[in-house]
Amino acid sequence: MAMKEFVISEAQTETAVLVGLITQTQDERKTNEYLDELAFLAETAGAEVVKRFTQKLPTAHSVTYVGKGKLEEIRQYIRNEEEEEREVGMVIFDDELSAKQIRNIEAELKVKILDRTSLILDIFAMRAQTANAKTQVELAQYKYMLPRLQRLWTHLERQGGGSGAGGGKGSVGLRGPGETQLEMDRRIILNRMSLLKERLAEIDKQKATQRKNRGRMIRVALVGYTNVGKSTMMNLLSKSEVFAENKLFATLDTTVRKVIIENLPFLLSDTVGFIRKLPTDLVDSFKSTLDEVREADLLVHVVDISHPGFEEQIEVVNKTLAEIGGSGKPVILVFNKIDAYTYVEKAPDDLTPRTKENLTLEELMKTWMAKMEDNCLFISARERINMDELKNVVYQRVKELHVQKYPYNDFLYQTYEEEVE
Repeated sequence: MAMKEFVISEAQTETAVLVGLITQTQDERKTNEYLDELAFLAETAGAEVVKRFTQKLPTAHSVTYVGKGKLEEIRQYIRNEEEEEREVGMVIFDDELSAKQIRNIEAELKVKILDRTSLILDIFAMRAQTANAKTQVELAQYKYMLPRLQRLWTHLERQGGGSGAGGGKGSVGLRGPGETQLEMDRRIILNRMSLLKERLAEIDKQKATQRKNRGRMIRVALVGYTNVGKSTMMNLLSKSEVFAENKLFATLDTTVRKVIIENLPFLLSDTVGFIRKLPTDLVDSFKSTLDEVREADLLVHVVDISHPGFEEQIEVVNKTLAEIGGSGKPVILVFNKIDAYTYVEKAPDDLTPRTKENLTLEELMKTWMAKMEDNCLFISARERINMDELKNVVYQRVKELHVQKYPYNDFLYQTYEEEVE
């Protein structure tokens, strides 16, 4: 019903304005990096970003997210674009907005307002293909919508033609029906959420049975930030055709393939990518999908080394793994996209301290290999650089884990032969 309020049409490109904050905990460089990611999210959803606004504030304004002056600046920009016959379709904020913030911002800007969470939910809705993924996304959407239901009924206030949202004379005679309909919608949504949770519980049982029936094989899960090349690696290692695209959240449903390296079979799963500020509702809804991560014997953490903020992305993935109960497992850290890595070479007379941006790939490799010892690899899945080395390391780790988990060698080798046959 009201879902379409949060959805960007894939068939029609809309123009968007982005808004972010520079705060005490988020400097200008980080804010710009977050807005780059938000722009990529908007592009993935089918929108075209035409302008960015940032403001320095200690924390987000509780009423309008940004200050009144900045909101007026955004409003003037939208009005000027309309005068030039270039309509701005939406304004997207880099943090999750409350119902009050959305209502006040909409009243001022008179365009569609999205936040980072609703944009990610929209992309997940576009990407969901299986019944499992669609159910999980729908549940997350309803969780997001429930505390914001009141905003969806502001059209009743406008029918009065009076003072509207302020609850003045123009609202007389409309409060009752609005509140009644609001409660009806709330009850419908709660019932729908209960049904979706029951469906997911059934799906969880089916998937648990499937996992039990997979036999005595080590499970390896590819994890990492979104768009780091996990699906491309999956295709190369398993010789399969998992969907891979240079867009965020190309993979939603966990794909599991049997891989054989030197007559040693194991199960390899490709999971949904993580992202900064990932909505809690999505993490909760997708816990069944992430069971493959929780039950894996070995994690292959894929990192895009060409991304300037890859170290923070590593922290985000580690934090998310801890939240879903997937930390504390053996990990191979794989730095992908070495073919795209660039650095800034310092001039000989530049005496300022070198930063990460000034390190050559060889220097960066030594740094991380010193930290991770032989659990750290540098590859390019697209160019197939060092893929043989990756296969060898995965083979050794899987072999060690299999011997630990299933110590009966005769049975182990017999199982391998049966699997290969």
